[in-house]
Amino acid sequence: MLSLHTNAASLSTQNSVGNTQKALSTSLTRLGTGFRVNSAMDDAAGLQIATRLDAQTRGMAVAQRNTQNGISMMQTAEGAFSELSNVLLRMKDLATEAFTASTTANDKTALQAEYDALGLELSNIVRSSSFGGSRLFSNGTTTDGSAGLLSASVSFQIGASASETMAVDTATNLTALATALGNVSSNYAGFAAPAAGTELTGGTNAIITTIDTAITAVGTVRAQLGAASNRLDHVYNNLGNMITNVSSSRGRIMDVDYAVETSNSTSKQLLLQAGTSALKQSSSMSQLVMSLMQ
Repeated sequence: MLSLHTNAASLSTQNSVGNTQKALSTSLTRLGTGFRVNSAMDDAAGLQIATRLDAQTRGMAVAQRNTQNGISMMQTAEGAFSELSNVLLRMKDLATEAFTASTTANDKTALQAEYDALGLELSNIVRSSSFGGSRLFSNGTTTDGSAGLLSASVSFQIGASASETMAVDTATNLTALATALGNVSSNYAGFAAPAAGTELTGGTNAIITTIDTAITAVGTVRAQLGAASNRLDHVYNNLGNMITNVSSSRGRIMDVDYAVETSNSTSKQLLLQAGTSALKQSSSMSQLVMSLMQ
């Protein structure tokens, strides 16, 4: 029907051109940002899922750093205990040498002097070992295994949710170690110059057994720290695996497929050009009415 008031072809073409223009704008935005979802209008459900995945990924990335810091702290503590073992082994050498018939009283005095100095060093290691400004086994004035960072159960956040934690409790073994070290040398509780002890000059070779007990106690704590470090290392590896897969899932939702979107953009541009041309042609329909009235 020819009409001056209603040009159905023009109206239909205008609607088509408007829709094509909006689709082209969306396509160009995706190509420009690299994201398929740039607002909730693009994919409301997908955006919600992708946001949750992003929160999980970022949480796990921080948890990875937590595990590495935890391993570093454990290794610092384990290094201190390694040196404790070295000191105790030297003290056992001195004790073994002291209690033999060829060792004179003067020899024992000399051996005792070194033994006393080593006893003071045991105290120094326990009191001074620290990580990140926090003392690990003491507050700097105690040697009984209390008041340090590892003197109570410590918890590591090893995941993105509140329930993903790992506890390490060395308190009991650390207290037992402090008691064993105190039995090895009277200078363990000392904070200044070593005082003359009697472990070698006036004692018996039972001190050798006492030192062995202390060495065993050191090994117990070192084993516990090593086990915790190994677990944290496995946690780190598992977090890395999860981050990779969760990031891939988020990418499939959020990232634009350039091959598909480029094709869509080209198609919409051609449709827009064709629609504009058709809109121009539809405006000539009114002229046909005028030709009938001539």
